[in-house]
Amino acid sequence: MTAATPDVHTRDLRYFIAVAEELHFTRAAERLYVSQPALSKQIRALERQLGTDLFRRDPGGVTLTAAGDALLPHARRVLAAWERGAAAVEETRAARRGTLVVGLSTSPGRGGLLPAIRSRFSATHPGATVRLRPIGWDDPTAGLADGTTDVAFVWLPLTEPERYDWTVISEEHRLVALPDHHPLAARTTIDFTDLTDEPFLALPHSAGCLRDHFLGLDARTSPPRIGAEIASTEETYEALVAGLGVCLVAAGNAPLITLGGVAVRPVRGLGPSRYVLAWRRGEERHRALVRGYAGACGEVVGRA
Repeated sequence: MTAATPDVHTRDLRYFIAVAEELHFTRAAERLYVSQPALSKQIRALERQLGTDLFRRDPGGVTLTAAGDALLPHARRVLAAWERGAAAVEETRAARRGTLVVGLSTSPGRGGLLPAIRSRFSATHPGATVRLRPIGWDDPTAGLADGTTDVAFVWLPLTEPERYDWTVISEEHRLVALPDHHPLAARTTIDFTDLTDEPFLALPHSAGCLRDHFLGLDARTSPPRIGAEIASTEETYEALVAGLGVCLVAAGNAPLITLGGVAVRPVRGLGPSRYVLAWRRGEERHRALVRGYAGACGEVVGRA
């Protein structure tokens, strides 16, 4: 039959570790913001509970006994585990009352994606607030790069992809949008090689590799002709109707610009685009909210 385990509190372990590290009761008491007599009394009580001395108290100072030396690494691990657990609880509490800022470069649409994610997220984080923040196309990360959003619906590729994690929402063909009176609009499908001499509408230079993607640089053998730069859905539509150029568009975004006077056609010779929910990698701020929203997104996409 084994002896009962002493009922030791985290305070006891914290006091013990402080004295063991300082090897001086007065300094340990100052570090803990308690009086030296109170600290000494608590350590004596712990030693009685354990049935052995943890420290040798000599005129020349304090040293650990063999028992104290054996206890120290375990005490540190127990206290560290408790602090991690307490932090996880606080993170969960904060998540229930926090605000998550969601960046949007274009409206996700896509079969009621946003309402479905919000519904699932709210079920597990009922006190959290979700705030949508539209971002111009000059920032392809939709606020992630400068920290103004916590998660964002964006298109790949991203500049500095090592900074981000993401979950893929959809993989969509790149179509070509062009004025409906354009000669190529008479075709049902267009080869990309037939477009390479056309003036293209381009995202701002700040969009980096995403600008290159929607100019089809991966399929070109010569630099593109730029007819105009566009930074919003409205600008894209107006430039197309004005005949300033053609542009590539992901299939899910085609309804946003086919408002009259614009045609979209499938393109042979191009790979697809990937639409994702992305967030900064390894960031502690709002981690529980980000994880919860990403999980809700994954569930919705997986169910679709």
